[in-house]
Amino acid sequence: MDRLIRKFRRLLLSWLHRSRSGPKCFIRRFSYKDIKMATDGFHRIVYTNSHGAAYKARFQDGEVALVKEIQALNLEKDAFYREIQLLGRLHHRHLLALQGFSTGRKRLLVFDNIENGSLKEHLNDPLKTPLDWKTRLQIAIGVAAALEYLLLFSNLPMYYVSISSSSIMLDENFTAKLSDVGFFNSVRNYATMPHSSCPEDCSTQDCSNIIFQLGVLILELVTGQSPEEGDVDLIQWIQESSISSSIHRMIDPDLGGSYDSKELKKLLAVARLCIKTKDKPTISIPQISRYLQNEVDIPCYKYSRVSFI
Repeated sequence: MDRLIRKFRRLLLSWLHRSRSGPKCFIRRFSYKDIKMATDGFHRIVYTNSHGAAYKARFQDGEVALVKEIQALNLEKDAFYREIQLLGRLHHRHLLALQGFSTGRKRLLVFDNIENGSLKEHLNDPLKTPLDWKTRLQIAIGVAAALEYLLLFSNLPMYYVSISSSSIMLDENFTAKLSDVGFFNSVRNYATMPHSSCPEDCSTQDCSNIIFQLGVLILELVTGQSPEEGDVDLIQWIQESSISSSIHRMIDPDLGGSYDSKELKKLLAVARLCIKTKDKPTISIPQISRYLQNEVDIPCYKYSRVSFI
């Protein structure tokens, strides 16, 4: 019965998506000059990686957007336009929507409003207002929901996605938006996701890499620390047999002790399973998404029970 319900849910959501999807009604073409001015000469860098750089742009009409530079030298012009078409078909509350592009001196993509910048800024910048517990929990839920959409319901060809606090944007309501998604992957530093026809229990290495990244992100949300910059090895810490003696020292002090213990335990259990998935898949993206939304329990949750609190 559970299997039938899952199948029906997948078919229903897929049908709902197709009924709303299609090309964006309007993808604006920006001039290189306007984008250069809006990004202060491409100096307002939000993040950089092997695929390109992303910049914060503030246009003359006051709109704040994310501009991504596509550095793939072997990406033909037709392929770039195809990338624009495919990105324009993505519609999800937790994906940064494509607004426009430029084909001047640089190949640039212009995405939706990022009024509150990146998640990393709010976790690391002492001048930013700290994120409360409810917001952090909703960010984890939103990212997992976006991944489930991409994996099961987007009906698009193979794509790449990268998850990090630097590439997750926050809109004016602090809603999380994945920004590092694309279709023509010229580098192999990204986890490439299969077509949406892949099985729901997706256990490929690429899916495992994405789940691992999600686990790392959850650890950042809980601790406020980056695995690369923190004093503690977060990956090793979450895999310890018992972390009850150190959990209160690890929680982000910016939370001021204001968090729900039950929700904290749930997030840490998910993070633990996600980290373990890098070596051997034990949990799927749909399972994570539904568990965080309190729709189902995780079948393998009993194997991860640890004295967290």
